[in-house]
Amino acid sequence: MSYLRATRVLCWLLGVAVLVSVVHYVDNYLNYDDYPLPGPDAAVPAPSATLVAVGWFVFTASGAAGLLLWFRRHITSAAVALTGYSVSGLIGIAHYTAPGASDMVWWRQAHIVADIVCGVAVLAFALWAARYSDDLIPPGAAPATPRGA
Repeated sequence: MSYLRATRVLCWLLGVAVLVSVVHYVDNYLNYDDYPLPGPDAAVPAPSATLVAVGWFVFTASGAAGLLLWFRRHITSAAVALTGYSVSGLIGIAHYTAPGASDMVWWRQAHIVADIVCGVAVLAFALWAARYSDDLIPPGAAPATPRGA
């Protein structure tokens, strides 16, 4: 896949992922009490509503940094930042570790699952980009080797 085609895929993928994450995180923040919480003996405590909101901004900043690095053709660095952003969706799996999670209304299930799928897709893109980073940088754009090296 060429850099231009990969860029189109990345822009669409991030656009959809951010849109889905807005729906999921806003619902999670505004309706925090409607989400099942892990029991008191859980290995990891439930995040607060505030942490959910702050988390969205941190994850989304990582995605924005990944996109900026991608446009600057720092492919490997972009892949690292995009991997960080993918956690925004992948972390939705934690909802299903709490008892009663499968009893949530269908539309809540839909946006949680969609967010998880977006996280998997962003992670897959990041891994692919890291693997083929040399092919995505044109020869003339490669960093020059230092003199005497």
